[in-house]
Amino acid sequence: MIEGLSHITFIVSDLERMKEFLEVVFDAEQVYASGDETFSLSREMFFMIGPVWVAVMEGDSLPERTYNHIAFKISDREFEAYARRVRSLGVKVREGRSRVEGEGRSLYFHDYDNHLFELHTGTLAQRLERYEKGLRTV
Repeated sequence: MIEGLSHITFIVSDLERMKEFLEVVFDAEQVYASGDETFSLSREMFFMIGPVWVAVMEGDSLPERTYNHIAFKISDREFEAYARRVRSLGVKVREGRSRVEGEGRSLYFHDYDNHLFELHTGTLAQRLERYEKGLRTV
């Protein structure tokens, strides 16, 4: 039986730059850095973002941007503060998709290696409730 999410791994071209990105945007706490050792495929760092273990490993950036992404839940009252954090790094903020009213707000942005992140204020229950009602997008 699946017990939950173990970890998320991102391959990045610059570990220190990704460290700053994760710390500024997500208040990530670094819990490990391999230094010059390579116990896995390459040099790596581990972070905790809330209860989520995020690993970053040194390697080639993704060749292109897609809509594949990971979304982190934030409260609606903190949305603008997080948006300022993201924009302070000068990363590409993507236009949000059309939404069904009441399903929450989202901020989509790419890191330096073409990974797409989302900060989302809604929940699955809210989204399903709105979809069930068949409300138009805004």
